Amino acid sequence: MGKSLSQYRIDLPPDEIPDHWYNILADLPEPLPPPQDPDNGRRLELLKRVIPSEPLRLESSTERFIKMPEEVRERYLQVGRPTPLIRARRFEEYLNAPVKIYLKMEGYTYTGSHKVNSALAWVYYALKDGANLVTTETGAGQWGAAVALAAALFKVKAHVFMVRASYNAKPLRRFQMQMYGAEVHASPSELTEFGRKLLRENPNHPGSLGVAITEAAEYALSNNGKYVVGSVINTDIMFKTIAGLEAKKQLELIGEDPDVMIGVVGGGSNWAGAFYPFMGDELRSGKVRRRYIAVGASEVPKVTRGVYKYDDPDTGRVLPQLKMYTIGSDFIPPPIYAGGLRYHAVAPTLSYLMNKGYVEGRDYDQDTVFKMAQVFAQVEGYIPAPETAHTLPIIKEIADEAKRTGESKVILVSFSGHGLLDLGNFADVLGFGKTQ
Repeated sequence: MGKSLSQYRIDLPPDEIPDHWYNILADLPEPLPPPQDPDNGRRLELLKRVIPSEPLRLESSTERFIKMPEEVRERYLQVGRPTPLIRARRFEEYLNAPVKIYLKMEGYTYTGSHKVNSALAWVYYALKDGANLVTTETGAGQWGAAVALAAALFKVKAHVFMVRASYNAKPLRRFQMQMYGAEVHASPSELTEFGRKLLRENPNHPGSLGVAITEAAEYALSNNGKYVVGSVINTDIMFKTIAGLEAKKQLELIGEDPDVMIGVVGGGSNWAGAFYPFMGDELRSGKVRRRYIAVGASEVPKVTRGVYKYDDPDTGRVLPQLKMYTIGSDFIPPPIYAGGLRYHAVAPTLSYLMNKGYVEGRDYDQDTVFKMAQVFAQVEGYIPAPETAHTLPIIKEIADEAKRTGESKVILVSFSGHGLLDLGNFADVLGFGKTQ
């Protein structure tokens, strides 16, 4: 096969899958602002009871590389890793600009997103602590599906608290979790004291990720379970760096060095998991030369209008406060279909890097994003998840700029999920689901 054809898809052989995770804390210019407990230690004590002990220990580690347990690494291979790096040549032709676009295709995992990268590690460590069950929250459903699959592979029960707006709008995601054997609860629910309180105040409460986090933590505490975290904290990000470590190897195989890194931010773990291994190299060198762009939804504008301060990661205020860009833990997002982007804050490590000026923020509205998603589907053949599609407008902006200046750019995109279970949502916004 000729070189030009082989560079449509760059694969790693299974025996080259990484065997360590990367930890950005080793390379930050200064220590990350620590968690705060406004309740005199009560929240930190609760965290020790509800979070698996080894991930909690790793949260403050400054060791650069952490060895993967073989049981986790084996299951990475089982669920579709390594994932391919795809060159989006037809999208390049559509944009008609001097750009090369490489997509790290995390939608090629069995659950259709990057989320399984950390779910397997979380469930493994929960079982090492003797948990009877695992709990978590989910918005769009990708994280819930990942935990459900991980729980099935490690033979433990999963309880997933799904934001009520997504529970109603995305039944296929719910069915996917149930197919793996998980129990899925619309949040707020009647299963927790916090959920019952919110439903008494508003029986039609649409829910939020902050609410679902509180419910999942409460349910785990009441049922000898462990709560597994889907984003935001550094340990979860570290578990997801397998994607970025693979991408580095794949780009080295073809001799490419990206100028621009683009990914979407719900809590930040997808973005950070793909790009921290690259950024770590630059931080160690003393100069960050690439453009790093974090993309969110304009309906939940944390990456463009958030305030960098200590805030609660959950609406029920049971977990320690973190310093991050936030629009407030009480924020109830509109029920946009990109459920994974509805979280109110940005991961502390990514927030720190944004605050230092290493990472830019962009927001785009649902209508703009979905129209671009349809264009992308027609030229590339791949239907992106609503969340993933938020990368497309900024790719076009960079391509248009390259066309004006004549300066070529190499772009790496974390393509974090597929949209095959979101077709009803696309039809609703784009109008092609209506009868003639």
